[in-house]
Amino acid sequence: MAVKKMWGGRFTAVSPEFAQEFGASIDFDQAMAAEDIEGSIAHVTMLGSTGILPAADVAQIKAGLVEIQHELDAGTLPEFTIANEDIHMNIEAILTAKIGPVAGKLHTARSRNDQVATDFHLWVTHRLPEVITAIDKLQGVLLKLADANVETILPGVTHLQHAQPISLGHYFMAYFSMLQRDKERFQFNLKHASISPLGAAALAGTTFPIDRQQTADLLGFDDVYTNSLDAVSDRDFAIEYLSNSSMLMMHLSRLCEELIIMASYEYQYIELDDSYSTGSSIMPQKKNADYAELIRGKVGRVYGDLTSLLTVMKGLPLAYNKDMQEDKEGVFDATTTIMGSLHVMTGMMSTVHIKAANMEAAVQNDFSNATELADYLATKGMPFRQAHAVVGKLVLTGIQTHTPLQKMSLQQLQAASDLIEDDVYHDLNPRVAVERRTSFGGTSFSSVKAQIEHGRTLLAEESHEKD
Repeated sequence: MAVKKMWGGRFTAVSPEFAQEFGASIDFDQAMAAEDIEGSIAHVTMLGSTGILPAADVAQIKAGLVEIQHELDAGTLPEFTIANEDIHMNIEAILTAKIGPVAGKLHTARSRNDQVATDFHLWVTHRLPEVITAIDKLQGVLLKLADANVETILPGVTHLQHAQPISLGHYFMAYFSMLQRDKERFQFNLKHASISPLGAAALAGTTFPIDRQQTADLLGFDDVYTNSLDAVSDRDFAIEYLSNSSMLMMHLSRLCEELIIMASYEYQYIELDDSYSTGSSIMPQKKNADYAELIRGKVGRVYGDLTSLLTVMKGLPLAYNKDMQEDKEGVFDATTTIMGSLHVMTGMMSTVHIKAANMEAAVQNDFSNATELADYLATKGMPFRQAHAVVGKLVLTGIQTHTPLQKMSLQQLQAASDLIEDDVYHDLNPRVAVERRTSFGGTSFSSVKAQIEHGRTLLAEESHEKD
């Protein structure tokens, strides 16, 4: 039996059931039920304070909405139906069943266009602090790892080839810095998410004497859209959210890629805890970095969510179009993905076992101290380009004879340049090579300690701001 649509006055036919299912959004936008009720309570409160609705009607509507909210929280709310299309009309239908026709007055001076935009803004605004807090927790773990491994050295790589020895603490602080930028992007995202579209109505505003600032204040928005067309058609804040989520996942994926490599039999720099690994159904010896691989793989979902919304919005004329119903699922999906990834990554990094001896052994025979010798010759007055060539020939000899630079005799080294003296062996020590890189932001132990202290300050300041 067809359900009479709230907008059906001018229609003489009802869409077939399969078409109604295709057009309905309740399967996913019910995720905004709490926000829809919150927005409606603010709206009816304003309708009362401006005298648009009588106090008795406002009180009755608000009481009904509060009751619906309690039932939502308790999980006892009547089941939402496709016949009512979306979360807005489902909530209104439930409210009507509770309090009668007076529920219809709730939609005075409001359209589903500004209503859905308000719900979506609220939903994103409510989730952003949760994302930021989850990033904070992962940063805290990286900070602890960095602090515990300031003097653990490993090969730094470019092109995945050994380049120069670095501090493991320096490595962890690189990811701390990436996440800091991610967090700052999400924090800025709040500026654009926390704008109220409520009161823009369908697209042109309303003739009723509404107070948009009041509803914005009641809902905790920081600003109000100054143009009603923009208010109902803007999804920049959601695109920005998905863009930020994509960059966050890209950073997590890079870290996961390195964890997978470092945990391999060939490297054995780390071992992931059993609780963040899986085995094989056929090979008893296997210990797979499946959780890291899953995070790496889930990046594609979030990239897809971003591309999808950009594509939806690319050719839409002002103002609202039904295409924009496709704006939410990607945001909901991305949120589930990034929050799950952050929680798993935090647990995985909290339990990782560092094999410091293997890392340090890897820099003993890899010629990653070649730049130290070139710098040594440069400080003796040799032009760096010439020093580069001299050391390159020594490296070739070392590769051919399986002799690291620091194990070559002084006579061998001096045959390449008479500028070399026996103090060169101090500089060729991989640990010294790390410690001497004291330029700001470098890998020296003192520099890494300064980075860690700065990181602590950032987290403490942000924690204070939240309080």
